[in-house]
Amino acid sequence: MSMPVSDAVVSCPACRSRTSFGRDVLKLVSGTALAQVLTILAMPILTRLYAPEPFGTLILFISLTSIISLVSCMGYECAIMLPKTDEQAANVLGVSLGFVAIISALTVPVVWWSRVPLSQWFAAPRLASYLWCMPPTVLIAGMFLALSGWKSRARRFGQLSVARIAQSLATLSTQLGGGCAGIATGGMLIGGQIAGQAAATAVLSRQVWQEDRTLIRRSLRLSAMVSAIRRYRRFPLYSSWSALLNSLSWQTPALLLSAFFSPIVAGYYALGFRVLQMPMSLIGSAVAQVFFQRAAEARSQGTVGHLTETIFRRLVLISLFPMLTLAIVGRDLYIVVFGSRWAEAGHYTQILSVWALFWFISSPLQDLTSALEKQRFTAVWNLGLLITRVLSLVVGGLLGDVYLTLILFSATGILMYGFLVTVQLSWVGIPWHRTLGALFSSSLTALPLLCVVAAVKILASNPLVVLAAAALMSLPYAVHVVRQCVLAEVLA
Repeated sequence: MSMPVSDAVVSCPACRSRTSFGRDVLKLVSGTALAQVLTILAMPILTRLYAPEPFGTLILFISLTSIISLVSCMGYECAIMLPKTDEQAANVLGVSLGFVAIISALTVPVVWWSRVPLSQWFAAPRLASYLWCMPPTVLIAGMFLALSGWKSRARRFGQLSVARIAQSLATLSTQLGGGCAGIATGGMLIGGQIAGQAAATAVLSRQVWQEDRTLIRRSLRLSAMVSAIRRYRRFPLYSSWSALLNSLSWQTPALLLSAFFSPIVAGYYALGFRVLQMPMSLIGSAVAQVFFQRAAEARSQGTVGHLTETIFRRLVLISLFPMLTLAIVGRDLYIVVFGSRWAEAGHYTQILSVWALFWFISSPLQDLTSALEKQRFTAVWNLGLLITRVLSLVVGGLLGDVYLTLILFSATGILMYGFLVTVQLSWVGIPWHRTLGALFSSSLTALPLLCVVAAVKILASNPLVVLAAAALMSLPYAVHVVRQCVLAEVLA
């Protein structure tokens, strides 16, 4: 049984792909937006219920768990998109889930032998009692990755949105309930994180069981799964290692900040990173998930260059002003929204915001490497990213200056992600001068508005006044975005 092809009857496949891209992104963004709105509304309460140290314990647990979770499918979750028939894709799904079960089981002895040394290394003694939750967390998160790949193949992006909403509701209700009950500990934050992931995975599992169990049961064959392992062997050979390196590079900052400084510093970093991550979670991840599915189609149609350049220009246009505004008003934002004890986290956000801009632009395009089967390059690049990040954090940590550590970390990120996006665009025939042109055209509108915000920041000492100026300047930039037809096309 093959995928429904009702959309394919449009006379121009490339045009259909472009017009439906926005609708598919909107389906993901709508659910993610609601989940993010819930998180945004809850964060000022959470930061007043929980001190920085419990957040530091949470980020350490997430960091250690994510390193394993993101490679639990051995990269085969990305290959679910590629088979021509659903029967073949079902066997790739089976391979992914099989590896998830194996790897999550292998984490049990790892936790047994390493829980105490890890808690000592990261100067977080309470962490040892929570590491027992790692194996089930890896299992649940790995299943979610595999099922998300299956849903993306079928373009059931609305169902992914439902799962994300369920995740947010379960996470926040658990964390807020525990905090209000006086159990404002790192363990309660971790429990909420696990509850949310379990809820999202349960939603996808139920949907797949109801809609696709007949197809999957009929299609799964051991011989076909072995063939899938061989056919897509580049994914575990390159993608899984690339994902591991990428995960290590993302989780290393929190781990090393805790080791060199304290879990409290890791807690500040956790909140600062979370604020920067919100735009990526809201828009970037949705664009990335839809882009991968479209890029696989566009490659065979010869339109991948146009698709990639269009998405790149949209990402630059959408992200330039907000990210650079955070570089100016980060501390004021944290004082007003999260409370004065989180002002330090606002400094971290200011330092990291320019790096976050480059990350936001390049990250959705990284799935282009899978669509073009350039996993070897991604593995090498991720190794370089990990090395530069570790060096920057270790140098700063040895010097004992957390601000210098974050500045070095941000600078290496700008260089690495700037190089990555240039290479990604060159793969599909987009020259560097058109890349710079997109950045320049968006800057013409953003920079005058940013200068106004900076002037108010210098002249006014009241954080509310500074934030009001930033909000006011965002209005003409939003109008500019609308005039460029980004939102109009998405809503079409």
